[in-house]
Amino acid sequence: MNLIYGVLRQRQFLDFILQERSKTPIRKLHPFVHQSLAVGLYQIFFLTSIPYSAAVNEAVNSCKVKGVPKRLHGFVNGVLRETIRRKEKTTPAEIAPMEHDDKLVYNHPQWLISRWIKHFGGEETARICNENNKEPLLILRVNSGRISRADLCRQLEQHKINHHPGRYAPDGIVLPDFHGSIQSIPGYEQGFFQVQDEAAQLATLLLGPLKNHGTYLDGCAGLGGKTSHLLQLGIGRDLKIYAVEPERSRLQKLRENHNRLLPESKFSIYEGNLQDFGAKCTIQFDGILIDAPCSGTGVIGRHPDIRWNRKEPDLLRYQNEQLKLLDQTQLLLGPKGVLVYATCSLEPEENQNVIHKFLSTHPDFTLTNCAEQLPRAAHQFVKDNFFCPHPSPTIDGFFAARMERI
Repeated sequence: MNLIYGVLRQRQFLDFILQERSKTPIRKLHPFVHQSLAVGLYQIFFLTSIPYSAAVNEAVNSCKVKGVPKRLHGFVNGVLRETIRRKEKTTPAEIAPMEHDDKLVYNHPQWLISRWIKHFGGEETARICNENNKEPLLILRVNSGRISRADLCRQLEQHKINHHPGRYAPDGIVLPDFHGSIQSIPGYEQGFFQVQDEAAQLATLLLGPLKNHGTYLDGCAGLGGKTSHLLQLGIGRDLKIYAVEPERSRLQKLRENHNRLLPESKFSIYEGNLQDFGAKCTIQFDGILIDAPCSGTGVIGRHPDIRWNRKEPDLLRYQNEQLKLLDQTQLLLGPKGVLVYATCSLEPEENQNVIHKFLSTHPDFTLTNCAEQLPRAAHQFVKDNFFCPHPSPTIDGFFAARMERI
């Protein structure tokens, strides 16, 4: 995973180096040779625990196993060994991953860079890209229905796991250098925590203030992170909670998480899409959360393939789907109900523009200020009433809007 994700995060930089070392243009390289060289170069420049000789040998051996023509084995060997020789000559100063030949290397496609520079400026774009090119931190959400954050921190300390409380979410804990199995963290089997970024933790709070005996819907439940958080927040309030998710594999994970975290809490699952659920549902909800499908440009650090797989025309396609979801959702919301719309995108087409279009056709809704439901530490991420942090070490890029039916 480290090798694959690392190459995806540093692809542009690695290709720049490769193009310098190879007389053959990258587009003409044998595809397997290209990727073997990329993995080797990543190990040479970014992994300190792997000897240079091992990186070279494994790259050459992989070509042999794959049946790559023998003449290319020497090519792979030569490119990597020449890279090592040049790199050793520059010691102790290494090439900065964000720079090459005095040019800024963003490791992101140009269409995305151009957009971000237009919307956020050059300095912020460089910062976001630099953040996306790092390995993200592991963030936990404490299950306060089972244990306090202070008590879980004490358990982590006893097991010598470096940690500190989250900066923004009241139940967040950051594990800055943990790289092991999630199941090995103390308290996993007991349901003491869920892995969840602080932005996602804060999004669920926007449904507040929760009404005692109220009815709430997670309309795009996915793996159930926000559903389980809603169950946690609803302890002692006698809430009726519903979750909608069409994909069976995600539903299975949702049930597993529920059984581990809060098996005593009751909620209803609908296996299907929101439109089908709405056609059968006779309930008017007090609050609905729509964590809509999106381009995911705010979580590129966690999912580095996104930057290379998305195209700019995708944004309007997502927007159409998002508006349909909101139109379907508003039919299920009762008087004075709260509708929270969220994405893990940084793009206006999927965020602010969606909300403005929805409000223009639904005058019975009003936009409220997200800051009123968030901890003070998170107020810095609220702009024009929207919750919209950019990627940083302990929070993902995110967007959320809170609307009320008048």
